[in-house]
Amino acid sequence: MHTVPSDTEPERRTAPARGTAAGAGRVLARAAAVLVVALLLLVVVHLPWAGDLGMHAATVQRLRHSLLHPGNPLVDADTPSPYYSPWMLLLGIVAKLTGLSVFVVLRLAALAGLGLLVTGVRAYVRTLSAHRAAPALALLSLLFLWGPTLFNWSGFLGLNSLALTVSYPSVFALGLAFHFWAWLTRAARGRPGWGVWLGLGALWALILLCHQFTGVVASLGALATLLAARPARTALLRLGAGLVLALLVLWLWPYYDFFALFSAGADLEAIHRPLYQDLAARFGLVLLGVAALGLRWRRDRRDPLVLFFVLGVLVFAAGGLSGHYSWGRALPAALVPAQLAAALETVSAGRRAVRRGWACVLLAALAVGAWTQAGTLGYVVERDALPGVIAEKYRTPWAGYQWIMRAGVSYGDVVMAGTWPARQIPAYGPYTVAPGYPDVFLKDAGRREAAVTRYFAADASDEARRGILREYGVKWVVGGRPAPWLRKAAAGPGGKVLYRVVP
Repeated sequence: MHTVPSDTEPERRTAPARGTAAGAGRVLARAAAVLVVALLLLVVVHLPWAGDLGMHAATVQRLRHSLLHPGNPLVDADTPSPYYSPWMLLLGIVAKLTGLSVFVVLRLAALAGLGLLVTGVRAYVRTLSAHRAAPALALLSLLFLWGPTLFNWSGFLGLNSLALTVSYPSVFALGLAFHFWAWLTRAARGRPGWGVWLGLGALWALILLCHQFTGVVASLGALATLLAARPARTALLRLGAGLVLALLVLWLWPYYDFFALFSAGADLEAIHRPLYQDLAARFGLVLLGVAALGLRWRRDRRDPLVLFFVLGVLVFAAGGLSGHYSWGRALPAALVPAQLAAALETVSAGRRAVRRGWACVLLAALAVGAWTQAGTLGYVVERDALPGVIAEKYRTPWAGYQWIMRAGVSYGDVVMAGTWPARQIPAYGPYTVAPGYPDVFLKDAGRREAAVTRYFAADASDEARRGILREYGVKWVVGGRPAPWLRKAAAGPGGKVLYRVVP
């Protein structure tokens, strides 16, 4: 006798295959995330020099020599600096107690920041989805879901950008921000005591002090979390206490006046204007996340990622319309929720066919993003060993100025140098005449920059140049024309020349 299979039997026979496919997808996502983290760990070993690395190294240099009165990190002046954050103070203490070089300490900072970021993403995503593949997919989306044009900026989590900024305070602060959102989400959903809300207030203040722009992003995410969760009235008083504690910590921080940063000058706006350019090329793949946010909004009108995105877009747009281009640093508040939504839709969409289709689209977008940032491999592999098409995407890091220290330049010496050298020289201990970066607390920054311009001008007289060197106590000069009172001390990469100032 033959029996006719029931309608459910085919479903039972294909279920293991589907389970196997889903399991393979989880393993693939986790393996890819592990490989990316391993790549970043290798980047930490090399610590490629670009961007603001010199500023952060100089900050640690000043703190290791004087924890209480470090002075300006770049020029020989007694001014506060927003770079003297609690995190950098801790790094300065480590450098002072251990005797480790500044760049070794920055590698340790990179390891801590990367660890905080990876664990923070996992903790926050766990509050949004219980699916085991969600954290890995979220991390991959944060790193690769950007655009077909490479974009690097501190506080932005593209893989190439992260490789160059992994030791920066912005990465440390972003890691704290993800943990902050996870902790706040759990608190808003439950009934925690006073200690939890006070701890959240202290953590919020710590993020703001460590990296002010990331603090804005953290604040927008926190506001979205609270609007979505609608905590009980009994929690509002405790929330208020946490806010008061945070403001008190910000006010009492002794190394710089946090609230004075709100009156930053026009130089800060000019530097951030490029954030409003080439948006489609830099962030076009994030549109997939915007579509995912639309689907999430249809399911829940108070979805925290949707609210987070809306707040980020509003601040970013307000900055562009008002000319406050520094507000563009709030753009991660729009990018992060969209990137997370794109990843989560793969595991949370309704029907299986929809999830599979979405997974295919996400995989294609991640592949495009990964190809755009393939040059990151050049930071851990010799360029000659890379395939030609990838080597073309690699951007060579800066060479550094350690060679001037071997020539006799000492800690605290003042060096006359142009803008680009001034971004690196203080990392080794010397000062420059003008800061290589905008400094809102250095009142004579414009005067110093004008002095450097006059010194290197082709028509500057020897008398005027000598007067500038005397005014700022300059002992060394990098580049420029020779003079009787300059003695060549060393030659560096790219034909650079170091001169000693002869009395």
